[in-house]
Amino acid sequence: MKKRVLIADDVHPDAVTMMKDAGLEVVVNDKISHEELKAQIPEFDALVVRSRTKVSRDIIEAGKKLALIARSGVGLDNIDVKAAEKRGIEVVNSPEASSISVAELTLGAIISLMRKIHTADKSMKEGKWLKKELEGQELSGKKLGIIGFGRIGQEVARRATAFQMRISAYDVLEERRKEAEKLGVKFVGTSRVALEKLLRESDIITLHVPYLPETVHMIGSKEISLIKDKAYILNLARGGLIDEKSLYEALKSGKIAGAALDCFEQEPPSNIPFAELPNVLCTPHIGSSTQEALIANSIIIAQKVIDFFKK
Repeated sequence: MKKRVLIADDVHPDAVTMMKDAGLEVVVNDKISHEELKAQIPEFDALVVRSRTKVSRDIIEAGKKLALIARSGVGLDNIDVKAAEKRGIEVVNSPEASSISVAELTLGAIISLMRKIHTADKSMKEGKWLKKELEGQELSGKKLGIIGFGRIGQEVARRATAFQMRISAYDVLEERRKEAEKLGVKFVGTSRVALEKLLRESDIITLHVPYLPETVHMIGSKEISLIKDKAYILNLARGGLIDEKSLYEALKSGKIAGAALDCFEQEPPSNIPFAELPNVLCTPHIGSSTQEALIANSIIIAQKVIDFFKK
């Protein structure tokens, strides 16, 4: 009897074809509601999602045959992993697929902030000529602090090197030190003291860590007070890593010169106070939204589903 796979979010057609060719029965319903999913999931052996679908405890408990949940993308914060583990359901994702896309957006955001490109574009379209007011800064020689030196952090470092930036990295894993050394990056360490050192010394800070209980508001009012005056900060990882209220106050007061935010504590946000600040670049969680990353994510996750059932 064929194993049945429900695809609840948009994936590339090639991934669907791959799974069908491997002998799996695949049903695509990329607009399925929570209640519809709960009603239909008992008939499926695997569930494939991206970020839209929330795989909550009630969905998992309703999946009587469910053996695998596959997330096409990096994070797992839209899946109740503990509930899945309790039921013996395997959870997989594809973090290797979108590293370049996120790294490229990060560098694009840094350039936009430092050269005020987003503000220049908006002012021109409003009929203004703010040439003198839009004096920017070069990236060359600036200190870039990378918090989280996994795949994405390393790709950011590779690209920042081309801009002749001085790069430091912090990570909770000591094994990241070797990767930093290979890339000519200064690894500040794994401790709280090391993180504070990076915050104090960096001109630009970018976060590339997962959303975990220990990383929620890892940049709060205390950490912001340590950051060098007039520094820039970017969060293109996960909403909730930065305390938005504290960040807003620091941006409004000028303590922090600018910020780029691709993710928010609530998505989509019902209210974006940052929108009123000219020194903030906001994007709607598009870090991995490239044609190449979508294809790679879909293909990688399709192969993981196939391999799981081959086992």
